[in-house]
Amino acid sequence: MTLDWAELIPLILGIMATGAVAGVLSGLLGVGGGIVIVPVLFWVFGWLGLPAGLGMQVAVATSLVAVAVTASSSARAHHARGAVDTDILRLWAPFMGLGALAGGALAGIVSGRALLALFGVIALLVAWNMARPKTRILAAGLPATHGVQPAMAGFVGLVSAMMGIGSGTLGVPLLTAFSVPVHRAVGTAAALGLVIGVPASLAMIVAGWGVQGRPPFSLGYVNIAAVALILPLSVACAPVGARLAHALEPVWIKRAFAVFLLVTSIKMLMSAFG
Repeated sequence: MTLDWAELIPLILGIMATGAVAGVLSGLLGVGGGIVIVPVLFWVFGWLGLPAGLGMQVAVATSLVAVAVTASSSARAHHARGAVDTDILRLWAPFMGLGALAGGALAGIVSGRALLALFGVIALLVAWNMARPKTRILAAGLPATHGVQPAMAGFVGLVSAMMGIGSGTLGVPLLTAFSVPVHRAVGTAAALGLVIGVPASLAMIVAGWGVQGRPPFSLGYVNIAAVALILPLSVACAPVGARLAHALEPVWIKRAFAVFLLVTSIKMLMSAFG
């Protein structure tokens, strides 16, 4: 498909704006910018003529690189405010990294439509959780039973990598459900996003090496051109979101984002089963 500059410029600006929104949300809500980046890139690649399955795999892999870099920026901003729980970080990071490596490898070999379905279902559940008026509390503290927390971390890493998102989307509600204060949950999840993004994106580079039909400037399934457009504003805006997270009670922002996720999940599921 050949595009002229009149068509390319709005596309480029749209991807850059997506990076800015993803960075703010990463710092503000701890949801991980990938949950915005993946659907936008999926729609962009579809508009460029990529098949839905391949477009989803490239979107997931590209998002994982952006998530890793943005997470490091967001985590530094939260750490400066004392909002990163280093005990949780040390315990969860190795198991989340292994889960992410497995998830990245699976995302590279399963069908793109399976990834679409997974993204749609999880996004629907996240939208429902974010729209709830109160945080659901399961226990007064994280489980002390041997192996439970590593299993939780591995699960979050596996599913997040297959969706192309950071740890915040699943990690923040999980941590807050076990009574971790929300600001500390957001900051810790931001730090763990790096643990997901690096091994998962490397796995998808290997899995996509030599695959036919990828867009230009792709390394495996990772599209370098899209990464270059997303990252500058995503990294720059993550600390802005972190500052807002410590200054606001973002209830209405969460509810508005829940509506966005609801619409997104429905469209992704329609693409998966259409």
